[in-house]
Amino acid sequence: MKAMLLAAGRGERMRPLTDTTPKPLLEAGGKPLLAWHLERLAAAGFREVVINVSWLGEQMLERFGDGAAYGLGIAWSRESPAPLETAGGIATALPLLGEAPFLLVNSDVFSDFDFSRLRRVSLGRALAHLVLVPNPPHHPRGDFTFDGDRAGRAQGPRYTYAGIAVLSPRIVAGIGSGTRAPLGPLLHAAAERGEATAELHLGEWRDVGTPPRLAELDVQLKERNASKP
Repeated sequence: MKAMLLAAGRGERMRPLTDTTPKPLLEAGGKPLLAWHLERLAAAGFREVVINVSWLGEQMLERFGDGAAYGLGIAWSRESPAPLETAGGIATALPLLGEAPFLLVNSDVFSDFDFSRLRRVSLGRALAHLVLVPNPPHHPRGDFTFDGDRAGRAQGPRYTYAGIAVLSPRIVAGIGSGTRAPLGPLLHAAAERGEATAELHLGEWRDVGTPPRLAELDVQLKERNASKP
């Protein structure tokens, strides 16, 4: 199974930090956010990773290159100066991803979720398998209901999409390469049709989408590292 890291966003909520540095290169605990993901993907047994880039993307290519330093092969999907959003980025990267289901990870989340679990997921006729988490304070209403192994959109308690999923390439069918389109509505539609399975992660997870959240994670990771023997 291949993995795709979404790394093309402009990072508006992270400004002014992202005026000169792409969001995935912002550091927490002494290393870029993207590096944490690459290390964990390699440890989970992934070997091929697709990363989409747009704003200041050349900095990421210079920093990570072909991925050999991480035991990975990185293929870069270059987008226009204006990012294509999530579904548009996936559709544009399909020639690099191929026809099989793939792991998708947002580069601006931080989690101890074991990616190796998802290498064993079989979608069957489903379009997506979503990792859900309890709602964080900044997103109290959540995104999806969770019933056993199924993500839904009916009435009831909801959980937050973690930015981690296994997707079928069919989920972006009809979206042309280079077209701007968000992924959220496609995931919602799949859930409403009963075409999205799910699992709940109760471990560490956070959306590192603002400077205060990044600073908080940085402090916690440095404290964690300092306490190690």
